[in-house]
Amino acid sequence: MSERVLDLRGLKCPLPAMRVRKKLRDLTSGELIVAECTDPLAAIDIPNLLRQTGDTLEDKAEAGGVLTFTIRKK
Repeated sequence: MSERVLDLRGLKCPLPAMRVRKKLRDLTSGELIVAECTDPLAAIDIPNLLRQTGDTLEDKAEAGGVLTFTIRKK
């Protein structure tokens, strides 16, 4: 399965979480999203979103001011 990269750089809360939610609806079980965000609130919003949806946060990293979330659709 391929991973889909979402470039959410420059978007402010709540847009990164909303875009991740929308993309998750389009995926089938087991597919991956890699969301790249610059909004520091995404570090709170995206994990909270995943608790609501039941999808899995596979990895979270930060480099150069970019937060990267690897998410697996349940």
